[in-house]
Amino acid sequence: MSEEEKVLAQETEGAAAEATEAEPEAAAAEEVTADTPVSEAAVAEATEAEPTAETAEAEAAEPAAGTAESGSAPAAQEAPAETMADFDEAITASMKPIHEGDILKGTVIGVSDEELTVDLGIYTDGIVRREDASDDPNFTFRDFEIGQEISATVIRRDNAQGRIQLSLKAAAAVLGWERLQQLEKDQSNITVKINEAVKGGVTTYVEGIRGFIPASKLSLSYVENLDEFVGKEIEVRVITAEPEGKRLVLSARDILREKEQEERKQRISNVEVGLVAEGVVETIKDYGAFINLGKGLSGLVHVSQISQQRIKHPGAVLKEGQTVKVKVIAVKDGKISLSMKALEDVAAQEIEEETYKMPKAESATTSLASLFKNIKL
Repeated sequence: MSEEEKVLAQETEGAAAEATEAEPEAAAAEEVTADTPVSEAAVAEATEAEPTAETAEAEAAEPAAGTAESGSAPAAQEAPAETMADFDEAITASMKPIHEGDILKGTVIGVSDEELTVDLGIYTDGIVRREDASDDPNFTFRDFEIGQEISATVIRRDNAQGRIQLSLKAAAAVLGWERLQQLEKDQSNITVKINEAVKGGVTTYVEGIRGFIPASKLSLSYVENLDEFVGKEIEVRVITAEPEGKRLVLSARDILREKEQEERKQRISNVEVGLVAEGVVETIKDYGAFINLGKGLSGLVHVSQISQQRIKHPGAVLKEGQTVKVKVIAVKDGKISLSMKALEDVAAQEIEEETYKMPKAESATTSLASLFKNIKL
């Protein structure tokens, strides 16, 4: 055996010996691990000190889940607790002293044929009786609605039922006149229902206050039978509102006149210059005659447009009620100008055009010599 082989064999034997010596030590360590008891505290410390991967993932997932839940469905907030300060206004209102003559605002919470029940926002409700509502004989509580706000005057602080007795009439005596005076100032239109016919006109009620419409203010023309207006609704304006004398006067005439003028303007816009029409002499003045053309239209024939001949006064040729034929010669500023003379000019021209010119006398006569001139015997 060579020297190299001897050295290799020795190294191999040494390594095997070291491995043999290490095996008992490893076996002893395993026996200690398996047989030696470990305290519970030591196990807990080991568990806390060395968290497993699963535990770490779970702990990391919990905050994320909480964040997702808070983003999609935020936690409901509790309503703030009510305090006495929240009720101060209601308490103050309910404790406010009520005096007869005070005008209170309230909400209708009950309607019947005989009374109105009103929520006043205080310790008790208010009641409006039929006789305290209006002097209008046609008045009815059925015109009121639940939830409607009204103003009424306290006429009794505590009736037999422990409620406040109210009056719409008394409130109207104050608030109604204020509104009527404003309507007079603004000249606003209001719709009223005619209650009855009296001497010289008709009556109605506005804001619970009796008003008078003179017969002359009911129509643009004379009203013969006032009873025809009873029960009808018409548009009127306040022309007098005097609370001191309790005087309320209304008028429909101005509204009717404005409507008529507007309609007349519309009709006049359709009238064309050159139109020939028949009309009736309505009135005669020194400067001419007004001709009624019908449909609410009328025009003026100036004295210079009545005849080809010079006349001093229209009455020399025309009389009221006479039917005449006229021609429209101008429409300006809502006025129609007419002419009778223009039609005479046309008629004269037509007659001239249709005149037949007769031949001269000598051309029109025939002698016996001319008749027999070419006859051969």
